[in-house]
Amino acid sequence: MPRRPDHPGSRRRHRGHRRRCVLRPAAGRRRGARGSTRWSVFLSGCDRASAFAPASVSNVACGFDVLGFALDSELGDRVSVQRCDRPGVRLLSISGDHGQLPVDPARNTAGVAARSMLERLVARGAAPPDVGIEIEIEKRMPISSGIGSSAASAAAAAAAVDALFGGSTPCGELLGCALDGEALASGSRHADNVAPALFGGLLAVRTLAPEPDLVRLPCPAWLSCALVLPEIAVSTCAARAALGERVALPVAVQQSANLAALVHALHTDDADLLGRALVDLIAEPCRKAAVPGFDAAMQAAREAGALGGSLSGSGPALFALCREAAAGEVPSVARGAAEAMAKTLRGAGVAARSLGVRIAMDGARSRTEIVGAESTTPRAAGR
Repeated sequence: MPRRPDHPGSRRRHRGHRRRCVLRPAAGRRRGARGSTRWSVFLSGCDRASAFAPASVSNVACGFDVLGFALDSELGDRVSVQRCDRPGVRLLSISGDHGQLPVDPARNTAGVAARSMLERLVARGAAPPDVGIEIEIEKRMPISSGIGSSAASAAAAAAAVDALFGGSTPCGELLGCALDGEALASGSRHADNVAPALFGGLLAVRTLAPEPDLVRLPCPAWLSCALVLPEIAVSTCAARAALGERVALPVAVQQSANLAALVHALHTDDADLLGRALVDLIAEPCRKAAVPGFDAAMQAAREAGALGGSLSGSGPALFALCREAAAGEVPSVARGAAEAMAKTLRGAGVAARSLGVRIAMDGARSRTEIVGAESTTPRAAGR
């Protein structure tokens, strides 16, 4: 069977075997490391399940639509699902969205992802054809903020529905269902938010077709993230539309060089190289005008000790990667850099919230809870 994202490792594919979704491990990573094993529950008669998907930073400067990492914070979405006698998918409630999100499941990213997941489960006999599910969404993050709000809803919904019927869906199908929901919000299928929201860590999306191929990059123990959330709303669809259709060859070459350097820096614990690599020549120039004081804020972050940063996703959120003095400690450097950015934005007339966090190694698939199971004995998920 194909390896799951929580059991990373390479394997040789026999001729004639179709490659499934692969999440390749960071170099030197061994099974049993933090975030490498998912504990699931053998479910028989589960009535209700929930999943929490963390917020995420996407693009990571030079990795447009390729890189993303999950945030170890309270920011994220919790989606709860339960079986019902009426076939189909219904959205019962949404909290924390201040009335901004549609309750029609066909127009909600969580509803679309849940329906897609349920249809796949029914098609392979893992769920009865006449089953219905009801959904409750708890938003714990701002909408249109640049930290994967729609991706978190979609990822949590797909993971919760999967858990409701045994949690055995292959990672490629799970990712595909979450992407169905994300595409509703962003207008395209890109996994740089959805993948870390589902599986945690710092991921590179090599390709999504014909099968997803995700690479888990190493996270140095000293790595932290300064994050600033300006009180500005930016539509992902509008931000993507602002990008040009073509990229000049010299720009593409330099962006590729930056991305290669970033990956090498993570593998070699080279903080200085990481800082030099955090340069975006494609999306940032087109999008930074939406955040007054952006350039000054990024300069303030570097002066406060950050290595470098950019917009998170489409913005308006700003992030900066930092090197902490020691592993496991409170990310004080990140907190200081975040506050320096927020203070600069406030000086430009933009209200902003700041926080310093670590990278979350677990995503929605590892953060599921169930109710009504006959057996609750934990076991390591099969590959």
